[in-house]
Amino acid sequence: MTQKLTAKAALFLCIPPVLWAGNAIVGRLVADQIPPMTLNFFRWVLALAIVSPFLGVLWARRQTLSGATWRLVFLGLTGMGCYNSFQYLALQTSTAMNVTLVASSMPVWMLVIGRVFFKQQPAARAWVGASFSLLGVAVVLLQGDLTRFAQLKLVPGDAWMILATWAWATYSWLLSRPTPAQSELQQDWLAYLMAQMIFGVMWAGGFSAVEWALPLALGNPPPEILWSGGLVLALAYVAICPALLAYRFWGAGVAIAGASTAGFFANLTPLFAATLSTLFLGEAPRTYHVVAFGLIILGIVVSSGKRH
Repeated sequence: MTQKLTAKAALFLCIPPVLWAGNAIVGRLVADQIPPMTLNFFRWVLALAIVSPFLGVLWARRQTLSGATWRLVFLGLTGMGCYNSFQYLALQTSTAMNVTLVASSMPVWMLVIGRVFFKQQPAARAWVGASFSLLGVAVVLLQGDLTRFAQLKLVPGDAWMILATWAWATYSWLLSRPTPAQSELQQDWLAYLMAQMIFGVMWAGGFSAVEWALPLALGNPPPEILWSGGLVLALAYVAICPALLAYRFWGAGVAIAGASTAGFFANLTPLFAATLSTLFLGEAPRTYHVVAFGLIILGIVVSSGKRH
């Protein structure tokens, strides 16, 4: 299947970064109220509950589902079980600046994983595009001041975010290189997403169980959940926007443009996060935001250019 960046694909791939930027902000706001693995588990349980009235659609596809079971198991593991669990865990010990900087390596890992596991030979323009995109993110994170590199300190959260980035890159490649049964299931996006969510809830539930059982096994007090109206609203947001809506648009965009190109759109997330943070703080946009946006867009254009 020929994959290329179209206006439709670009629109689809721009929506998830906006929603994920909000997810990062919300995740930090509730970091002290709910354990990270449990937050991810509740997120997907609630999302699955929202679409549960349509489970009949999935049942109608049960024969196709059985043929795509193992692929769905890995989609649920990488895209829903691991990625956000590791991201929420990273935010427990790492700063937003560090986590976003690590996540900005997404285009590079997309290319590496595609080459190693999916026999995809990246074109030279893809590496050039990755460089522009990474530079654009760095401009935002450093606010145009190279001396801010000296403030970065590696902590365990940075390693968790690297694992999260690998998981998402793998998830995107699994979407863009479907098996025959997976391709058939993709024709009904709701059934396809629900199937992933079911396995994702299983993985997230397992991670959450370990999160609660491990302290008890070590003789430590269990984690706590501090319920509040704000936490309920946060759960509603992460279940609907960065989960259901973002995954739907990301899957549709990857199917059109391919995983490598989609990886560059993921780099818009820190730009949107910085912009949202600026708005919440009441500060006016700076020149470096404009410069960074231009570099990231240039990376997308270069990486998705036609082959000659």
